[in-house]
Amino acid sequence: MNIYEFWKAVLKQDEQEIRNYFHQDARICWHCTNELFTLDEYIIANCEYPGDWDGVVKRVELLDDLIISVTLVYPKDQTVSYHVVSFLKLQQDKIISLDEYWADDGSAPQWRLDKHIGKPIKE
Repeated sequence: MNIYEFWKAVLKQDEQEIRNYFHQDARICWHCTNELFTLDEYIIANCEYPGDWDGVVKRVELLDDLIISVTLVYPKDQTVSYHVVSFLKLQQDKIISLDEYWADDGSAPQWRLDKHIGKPIKE
């Protein structure tokens, strides 16, 4: 499975192309919001989400039948951005389970800024 092409389909919100990457009985979990989706529900959640999206796959790790990706996702107007860590378990080169962790990008909390600890990863 090509993880870059998968993300391209997700960001384009291309229902049919996304569907091609999954087993019909795949299990999709968005842990940060405590949601479990069937494939059809995932398609609705992804493809009916408002706006036009873009993104960049920043890192990929392969472990046997598991792909781990880190992707920067943002609307085309770049008003916000998110980092998503995805664990894609494959069976016969199709996704049988997808566990994702979405995080809003933003500044460090004020209490850490006040302590003058840490520094920006990028300026």
